[in-house]
Amino acid sequence: MLKKTIKLFIYSAMLLTGFSIYVEGMIPSDLYVVSGGEVQIKSLPIVTFENKNISDSAQVAKSGQKLKYKAKLFGVFPVKDVNVTTTTNRKVSVAGTPFGIKMFSDGVMVVGFSEVLTQTGYQSPAKLAGLKMGDVIMKLDEFPTKTNEDVEKYIKKNADKPINVVFQRDGKTQKTVLVPVMDKSTRAYRTGMWVRDSSAGVGTMTFYDVQKGMFAGLGHGIKDTDTQKEIPLLSGEIVPVKIVGLTKSQNGQAGELKGTFMTNFATGKVLANISSGVYGRIFTVPKENVMDIASPQEVHTGPAQIITTINGTKPEKYNIMIEKVSLTSTNVNKNMVIHITDERLLSLTGGIVQGMSGSPIVQDGKLVGAVTHVFVNQVERGYGIFAQNMVNTLDSIDNENMQMAG
Repeated sequence: MLKKTIKLFIYSAMLLTGFSIYVEGMIPSDLYVVSGGEVQIKSLPIVTFENKNISDSAQVAKSGQKLKYKAKLFGVFPVKDVNVTTTTNRKVSVAGTPFGIKMFSDGVMVVGFSEVLTQTGYQSPAKLAGLKMGDVIMKLDEFPTKTNEDVEKYIKKNADKPINVVFQRDGKTQKTVLVPVMDKSTRAYRTGMWVRDSSAGVGTMTFYDVQKGMFAGLGHGIKDTDTQKEIPLLSGEIVPVKIVGLTKSQNGQAGELKGTFMTNFATGKVLANISSGVYGRIFTVPKENVMDIASPQEVHTGPAQIITTINGTKPEKYNIMIEKVSLTSTNVNKNMVIHITDERLLSLTGGIVQGMSGSPIVQDGKLVGAVTHVFVNQVERGYGIFAQNMVNTLDSIDNENMQMAG
């Protein structure tokens, strides 16, 4: 009997240890709480938090104060120490409206290769030079390359002379030597590569920061259609868009919103195209539909809504379920899994479609995130990004631009 009791105790201790390690991996090292609010993670109700320095507990009311808390499983078993920072309520104007993006890249991106027929057979000088899809060419010799025409003119001017190429790959500057060859059929010198200097598309605006006069949209960066690499930004602008149609999503193939630019006059300037979205200055700041930003630990599984536009220019709310919340995801675009449950939206779109990226996700009266991706084989489901992550990025971009401005 004693042996069985000991075995059961050891087995239970092993289970508890394993479960504690699992829970620890779900708890971030840093949490945020509104001044005077309760330190908690709504998606992990089995975890509670205890101030490690009780005498300083009153300081949690001070905005910006960072204190150490102990996370406990079931309020008993210590799991992890976390940093808790107090903040003030952050309010934004929630959108859900479609917008168009026009972007020019900083350099020209290599988007394809071809073989050049020469007197001695087929050759690909660009491949021979070691260039790859997604590389961004910044200079040919000392000549800056801003457009496709820049590349074409420089190659034509230099004929078969070796050209020193400065390019970027995965954020790192590299160099190579490119030697154009003569095309047997056209008698023109070619490099065997295709390049692109601009892009345009349609997405959904997530929110406007009224005080800063800035916008945040998409929830993910704009990528080149051929290389699937984010386009390095030289300049860009946004314009209003009207949704004029769509193709429905079906398992195995995502649908798409079809929009048309309503004017060529820009309503804002793009400042950044990065993994968490598109950010910039808005010329006239909308002030409707103002909501608090929810901290990541306030987001929980259960009912929510998305705000999106699938016809015209007027956004509407549709019901969803947040099925999973990840506070420690290493992918900035995949903080939660959402499931479209609104029968009206499903009948119209089949699920999540391209162009919905950036659609605000609202829960408990707060902006909690934005739609980012669709599950291609389960189109009624997709990923979302935390709104707080987008706000943090917006603040960082604003600070960088203020420093550059002097």
